[in-house]
Amino acid sequence: MAGRRTNVLDVREMIRRFRLGEADRGVAQDLGAARNTVAKYHEWARQEGFLEGSDLPPPGVIEERLAAVVRPPLAGPESTVEPYREFVVQKRAEGVELKALLGLLRERAFVGSYSSLRRFVRRLEKKPPETFLRVETPPGQEAQVDFGYVGEMCDAVAGRLRKAWVFVMTLSFSRHQYVEIVFDQKIETWVALHVRAFESFGGVVKRVVLDNLKAGIVKAVLHDAEAQRSYRELAETYGFLISPCRPRTPRHKGKVESGVRFVKRNALAGRDFRDVAEANAHLARWVQEVAGVRDHGTTHEAPLARFEAERRLLTPLPARRYEVTIWKEAKLHPDCHVVFESAYYSGPHRLVGQTLWLRALPQRVEIFHEHALVATHPRAHRRGQWSTQPDHLPPEKLQGLLPEPVELRTRARLMGDSVSELIERLLGERPLDRLRSAQGILGLARRFGAERLDAACRRALAFDEVRYHTVKTILKRGLDLEPVAEPSGPLPKTSIFARPASDFLPLTSN
Repeated sequence: MAGRRTNVLDVREMIRRFRLGEADRGVAQDLGAARNTVAKYHEWARQEGFLEGSDLPPPGVIEERLAAVVRPPLAGPESTVEPYREFVVQKRAEGVELKALLGLLRERAFVGSYSSLRRFVRRLEKKPPETFLRVETPPGQEAQVDFGYVGEMCDAVAGRLRKAWVFVMTLSFSRHQYVEIVFDQKIETWVALHVRAFESFGGVVKRVVLDNLKAGIVKAVLHDAEAQRSYRELAETYGFLISPCRPRTPRHKGKVESGVRFVKRNALAGRDFRDVAEANAHLARWVQEVAGVRDHGTTHEAPLARFEAERRLLTPLPARRYEVTIWKEAKLHPDCHVVFESAYYSGPHRLVGQTLWLRALPQRVEIFHEHALVATHPRAHRRGQWSTQPDHLPPEKLQGLLPEPVELRTRARLMGDSVSELIERLLGERPLDRLRSAQGILGLARRFGAERLDAACRRALAFDEVRYHTVKTILKRGLDLEPVAEPSGPLPKTSIFARPASDFLPLTSN
């Protein structure tokens, strides 16, 4: 297979479609590849034995096998007509035929052949568009997805108006729908909407056609590597194929009403909602009580009635509910961590400076390098959280980094329970960032003694002030020698460690 190599993940998608019996033509159209290219990969996959077996070959295996057979492309010579491009374009616009054009070029010292001119013009001029007959889709085969802007709605959680988009999945045979309004176009939202749509139908179609190619999320899942990989994993799990609804292709148009336009004009027009939850509750009723029982303009049947016949032909849902999975590219920084959603995850130090792939699931984050899993972390639940594995850091750096918190915790336990609790809280959030503060607090024992340090830490904990400066101030002012009075409520920062007001009143005689 000489020439430019196709992306490994695209080749894996081809193999999946070949296994499902998809024709080369259909695979080429859906993936935007040349038919000859698809045919070559089909034959290559057959020779490699990738068309058989229960599981798809891992991306790493595909990449290794491709490397053994793909040769670098050969640079072809420039066409002899290229220097005359502007002249050729002008004369073809004037309607000059090829033979007459060849004569005009000869007058301008052109020495190429007629075949060269014909090939050049063929590449230069677009072919007339193909036409297709419109056909109805069999039950259970296809769903069309539309996604578009519907204005601003109230977000009860944020307490403000936000831009809102509506997701509409319509079964092409029955015209039964799933409709939901959301506040963002994130890939995780897009994937979760598909999961809820399939669950509402009780099954999955063989193919999902993406309408409204102007929507940002639709463009992303077709062209952005991160969104595309997340969406393909969903498709692989549920067993459906992804088909873009290309402009000016009649075979994809006209089967169903534009989902967004229909919802806006029929379900939302003239109505006000308290918040998006109320709007979605209305849409759920509307799908069942209005859209589902109407006399459809094309089928002249109620969508819900046709859906009863379609339901049993849908592919069953997976045994376990799909975990929304997000793929993200991230660079491994010099501190041996990648950043994902403002949290930090360590990776092997040998890969510093390289771009890795992160696969984020609800409970864990997996890190891949060239399709090989190199790290797994629990997923962070708040911004700024760090997850570091000691073996990811350079050996020469370990002595000054991770073992230090272990030593500090041990020293703190020997000085008292309050010292131990304060150091544990200090290091529990960002151990690598707070080493210096922890070292400074324990160092105060050399000047004030472990007993006073423990008392000072007890007072600092009582007022939820876990800082080096706070502990040092308590010791310098001797406040650790006084009993700790629990505060009845939040106090201003300036009065947390102040003495009682009676200490400053003049003594009165009886």
